[in-house]
Amino acid sequence: MTTASTSRDLLLLNGPNLGTLGTREPGVYGTTTLAEVEEAVALRLARAGYGLRCEQHDGEGELIRALHKHRDTAAAIVNPGALMIAGWSLRDALADYPAPWAEVHISNVWARESFRHNSVVSPLAVGVIAGFGTHGYELAADALVRRLETAGEGTAR
Repeated sequence: MTTASTSRDLLLLNGPNLGTLGTREPGVYGTTTLAEVEEAVALRLARAGYGLRCEQHDGEGELIRALHKHRDTAAAIVNPGALMIAGWSLRDALADYPAPWAEVHISNVWARESFRHNSVVSPLAVGVIAGFGTHGYELAADALVRRLETAGEGTAR
């Protein structure tokens, strides 16, 4: 089901353990905090005339509720964390989210342990950005704004 967005806001949705960015495994995830990521993305979007709504939850059910709550957003940047591997309920909620969304991972998950190499949500995303650190969130914001501004030229979803 696809419906027109009623908002010029994007949703930034972060899954399990991403609330501890800045202190969690800095060798893998860097020292940038989630608050700093949110601020950088909000500034990037504001320059393009968009707002940002941020949600981070460690539980799959909370993430699903956040998606339902923000169905009116124009697009979403989603870092499902480890739920990319087996978050089937999250996958179903993302399938029902009516706007385009991009999947982001701070590390290159395909250069890490083999259990991280398969995502149940990636096939639904309009694109996946991985391995560029927290800058990947800004890259996703730019890509989604471009997609919104060009009305999805050459895109499947």
